[in-house]
Amino acid sequence: MNSVIRIPSPRTVIDRRELVDRIEATVAEQGAANGRKAIVELLRSAQELGRQEIARRLVENPSAGHDVAEAQAFLTDQLIRVIHDHVTQNVYPVNNRSTGERLTIMAVGGYGRGEMAPHSDVDIAFLTPIKQTPWCEQVIEAMLYFMWDLGLKVGHSSRSLDEMVRMSKSDLTIRTAMLEGRYIWGDQALYEEVRVRFWKDVVSGTERQFVVEKLAEREERHKRMGDSRYVVEPNVKEGKGGLRDLHTLYWIGKYIHKVRDPSELVDVGLLTRKEYLAFRRAENFFWAVRCHLHTITRRAEDRLTFDLQREVAARMNFSARPGKSAVERFMQMFFLQAKVVGNLTSVFLAQLDEQIARKQPRGLLAGFRARTRNLKGYSVFGGRIKAPSEDWFLADPVRLIEIFVLADKEGLEIHPETTRLISRDATLIKEDIRQDKRANELFMELLTSRNNPEVALRSFNEAGVFGRFVIEFGRVNAQMQFDMYHHYTVDEHTIRAIGLLSRIEKGELVQDHPLAHDIVHKLRSRRALYVSVLLHDIAKGRGGDHSELGAEIALKLCPRFGLDEEETELVSWLVRQHLLLSATAFKRDLSDSKTISDFVGVVQSLDRLRQLTLLTIVDIRAVGPGIWNSWKRQLIGELYLATEERLRLGYAEFGREKRVAAKKAAVAALAPGNAALIEKVGGKFIDAYWIAEPEDVIAKNLLQLSATQDEPLSIATEYYPARGATMVTVIASDHPGLFYRIAGGIHLAGGNIIDARIHTTRTGRAVDNFLVQDPLGRPFMEETQLARLRTSIENALANRIKILPQLVARPDARPRADAFEVRPHVLFDNKASNRFTVVEVHARDRPALLNRLAHALFESKLMVHSAHIATYGERAADTFYVTDLLGEKLTSTTRLKTLERRLLEATSERAEAEVAA
Repeated sequence: MNSVIRIPSPRTVIDRRELVDRIEATVAEQGAANGRKAIVELLRSAQELGRQEIARRLVENPSAGHDVAEAQAFLTDQLIRVIHDHVTQNVYPVNNRSTGERLTIMAVGGYGRGEMAPHSDVDIAFLTPIKQTPWCEQVIEAMLYFMWDLGLKVGHSSRSLDEMVRMSKSDLTIRTAMLEGRYIWGDQALYEEVRVRFWKDVVSGTERQFVVEKLAEREERHKRMGDSRYVVEPNVKEGKGGLRDLHTLYWIGKYIHKVRDPSELVDVGLLTRKEYLAFRRAENFFWAVRCHLHTITRRAEDRLTFDLQREVAARMNFSARPGKSAVERFMQMFFLQAKVVGNLTSVFLAQLDEQIARKQPRGLLAGFRARTRNLKGYSVFGGRIKAPSEDWFLADPVRLIEIFVLADKEGLEIHPETTRLISRDATLIKEDIRQDKRANELFMELLTSRNNPEVALRSFNEAGVFGRFVIEFGRVNAQMQFDMYHHYTVDEHTIRAIGLLSRIEKGELVQDHPLAHDIVHKLRSRRALYVSVLLHDIAKGRGGDHSELGAEIALKLCPRFGLDEEETELVSWLVRQHLLLSATAFKRDLSDSKTISDFVGVVQSLDRLRQLTLLTIVDIRAVGPGIWNSWKRQLIGELYLATEERLRLGYAEFGREKRVAAKKAAVAALAPGNAALIEKVGGKFIDAYWIAEPEDVIAKNLLQLSATQDEPLSIATEYYPARGATMVTVIASDHPGLFYRIAGGIHLAGGNIIDARIHTTRTGRAVDNFLVQDPLGRPFMEETQLARLRTSIENALANRIKILPQLVARPDARPRADAFEVRPHVLFDNKASNRFTVVEVHARDRPALLNRLAHALFESKLMVHSAHIATYGERAADTFYVTDLLGEKLTSTTRLKTLERRLLEATSERAEAEVAA
């Protein structure tokens, strides 16, 4: 690699001659030792002016990633050269150096490539011919002190030639750093010796081992970073599809073919000219993003977190478009570039594999190697399928879909040369191909494959064919959603959901999804479900309700895919209603018969219920890790069973008396002593309690109520595995404000309430059941945690603590939620329940929210009968079933308006700030 970095107008970044002259003048005037402070100031001033000029260039041309990265490395080079010359000539001058008193300075790692972000580490190697002499040690130490005084974060090594060879052989990281070695200054002849020894003694004969180790290192890094190039807070440097993946390609090419520049990867046949240009574009974009990140944060920050995405988008001049904000357009560009890197990586590695295979020695067994076989005109060899000619896809563009179907069916990889042809010829897919009957049949075969549709569709997408064949899917390609709930881009989320459905169908997720496993083979149309999973988010980023818009798209696409009229109507309905089941399960009281009858009224058939349940499960599970949990599984299961029963048996079976009697019988059957408990204290509960609570909870409540007798307060806490949460039961004398105080106590103990049911016995005792998790969605299980919950609730009820100021002072579990604006709103529904007014509040989630809302309801003289809390990243949706103090619904418009104002005030951060003050 050329040691000299060439940049435009270099002297506006740093004028080395002028800096040297000023340092020499200072030495002449004050001496090297006395003038050291002044010399550091001269160096620091030159460094600061250089950084300002580079920052100005970044502002002037915010997408010039390479130019800025190279200018930064150029500035560092010049400073190190000036420091070296000053130290060797003025601080430790030697007239006649011995052969051992030679020193060369190499830039290694990213700095060796001649690219640096504003706050990148300065990785350098000091190399000597033999063991270091005292003079070499003095020079190295003095240089390092100057660099540290300039605030540079120096990663350095000092080695002799033999040590460099030995350590490079034994350590992959050192070998990779030395691979990028570039001469900065010092003894040039020694640098040449280092270079020759490295290639002769370290690299020679270890090429294959290096490739294997580098790819294993890459896999490990991907796992650490989320194993997807579509995570919504990506790491620009280390993440999948980022800079490090591009560097890995260059390292491998350099190690095997001794290329000195990425452009030479074309000459050695690992990339085409077009692929190299895509490599440079992606690298330039990522360098620009990385330089902006370092400039904004003033540190070596490579994570593109939510709070930084908006600012980087603005600096890079992205603007909003209808349905897409500026930050969403910027992130879409980011993920499209990451996708390009993924494509380049797979083509590069497959091509490399091909080159290595061609070099295999041909011995006696060469004739016994597997023969090429023909598969529908394609040649198949070594687990790869290959197009027979350059014009294969041109002759029949439908083959662009057929090859993916054959690869999936036969378990084959697509040959790298054919992958290049596919990328080149994807533009052949025009409207005539989209409407072609055979093309759509092949696409449906791929989508509903019983092998591995996730892998097949991801390849289909990354080759650029998917988005051209289904242009609506192309519009959501790399489309991110600027929130903390969705972990992946829309296309990646959709493909993962299809993969999950396939795994459920194959019986691989019985433990995680027993209900889904039970119903997946009872569907009337399997392909309608797969198409609905494909289309459920197809209209995101268009503005408007994506469910409604998606349903319209389904009506257009389904007939094209070959679905009949009934299936088309089903898919359109599923896309329109794909959020209904989760909204009902998570935000409504499932013990309220009106909830079930309303849901049944929309669903109307058992097949629709099964289809919608499966779509809901894979949709939630594919959002990202940690989103699906046993509580959600429990709620969806409860709603499914209640709806299925209502659809099968009709309304006649649901008389109130029968339901209460059946529940009492079920509780009695759980344990021998339960019948006596029902007899003793069961009469204190009204019918609504028996209908609302499950049998196991009733059994626990009866036992606790019987044991407390007339005690003023009883608090029980225990881990509840069936719900994936901790159950907290509080029995106390009922009084206004009880709910908000208990809620405050639970939150102060570090708990999040996910569900609450509030009951009052005939004798005026409150029996309140809460399901609680920690902020990360895990139950409290340790006895110390359970004891802390009990103590905190007791203190809150005894008024020993000021709940609200303490809650406001608690750190937010999701500090980066500040990056998002969530506009609070309140919904009232008097039709969702026969007995209660349903109040739904949407706001930004934070520690004091539920307590503040409960307090606002208390101040409004309302009784809370149940509460259901759902969170979607930074957004909270808290639902309350309430009545006035006389047990009536709220119907007065004036009262509803006043309540809305109070609840909106409770959600505001201004109100919290006032409390904290």
